[in-house]
Amino acid sequence: MKNKPITIGIRREDKNRWEARVPLIPSDIKKLGNTNLKFIVQPSTIRTFSDAQYKKAGAKISEDLSQCDIIFAVKEIPEHLIQNKKVYIFFSHTIKGQSHNMPMLKRIIDSKSTLIDYEKILDKNNKKIIFFGKYAGLAGMIDTLMAFGQKISYKGIKNPFEKIKQAIKYKNLDDAIKNISAAGKQIEKHGLNPTIAPVVIGIAGYGNVAKGVQRIVNLLPIEEISPDNLINFFQNRSFSNKKIYKTVFYEKDMVAPVKSSDSFELQDYFKNPEKYKSQFKKYLPCLSMLVNCIYWDKRYPRLVTKKDAELLFKDDYKLKVIGDISCDVEGAIEITVKSTSPDNPVYTYNPSNGSTKYGVSGNGPVILAVDNLPCELPKESSEEFSDALKPYVAKIYKADFNASFENLSLPPEIKKAVIVHKGKLTPDYKYLKKHLRGL
Repeated sequence: MKNKPITIGIRREDKNRWEARVPLIPSDIKKLGNTNLKFIVQPSTIRTFSDAQYKKAGAKISEDLSQCDIIFAVKEIPEHLIQNKKVYIFFSHTIKGQSHNMPMLKRIIDSKSTLIDYEKILDKNNKKIIFFGKYAGLAGMIDTLMAFGQKISYKGIKNPFEKIKQAIKYKNLDDAIKNISAAGKQIEKHGLNPTIAPVVIGIAGYGNVAKGVQRIVNLLPIEEISPDNLINFFQNRSFSNKKIYKTVFYEKDMVAPVKSSDSFELQDYFKNPEKYKSQFKKYLPCLSMLVNCIYWDKRYPRLVTKKDAELLFKDDYKLKVIGDISCDVEGAIEITVKSTSPDNPVYTYNPSNGSTKYGVSGNGPVILAVDNLPCELPKESSEEFSDALKPYVAKIYKADFNASFENLSLPPEIKKAVIVHKGKLTPDYKYLKKHLRGL
């Protein structure tokens, strides 16, 4: 692709009616545009930035992306829209062999196209560089507080949380922050109903998602309790109803070696998770809200099992809401039996029979499981994402994608995110062949 003008396409997001995010915002497109780089943006009526804003930034507005060399998107692209011999960059949700996206991956292979996945753009310490995770945490925590307020209200108890709205219902993040800060001041001044104190928020994880969660939690009058002290703190009842307590759980808190003679070692846990078992259920009776932010696959122990829920929620119970931001269906939170969308963000899980009912009424914990939470804060999340992506755009469009993968000149953090090159799985992703069988 060297030595010729390049056209980059920005696809219209259409996975659902709430997906208003963009990979590159108009002001960044204006900065990137030059005589050798043009942009075509598909029209959209729901996008957080308007067609007019992109046009003013120098982009052409057109349905037709066929003349584009490189196409950026946010979410998966339907297989029938994959064109031949293009470079695609989006969250493909294929690296775990997700069955629902294997036909799309096969179409990319069959089309002789190249696929770069944001999910795998990592620095030298394997940390994500371009991500929406923080905004999943921000929106997820706002929604968890909203659900908690509604659940307590359903129980007939007035509380400051009931004034908190779902993230998507605020005009922007600043508006949400003001509202939650006001609730925090009310708690600090007047206290909570003693029947719900202490309110303890458990946060599982400490990555980008958890950082977003903590930014919202810290708007409240917070005191932190370590996992080691949580059970004693709860039993000693030396707490204030004018504070909210938080506990952040690391891997060493969540699991223990199967063999009591072994000690916990983080890298050993990552490499050999079968040597460890969950010890998380001991914390559950102490928590009012649990927010799950961890990476999980089937090799790892769960935080909350269906059996745990059946035992914990027999009578009255403290844990009212689980904000499952990671949203792996029947994953780390096994009672996340389905994902939700912004128009029906929560359901109540009945532990006695495994049934669910949208809303907060009924017996059992409320589960928040919106699988695209950053779309509830589309403008701010897009701005930060675009800012992280912008420095790599020139390096991508200047690369010669007709070269062999070995000779493909890309920054290492981008090259390691190339899942498919010219219709072939790259060496790090050959394992996906087994998931493509039969297609």
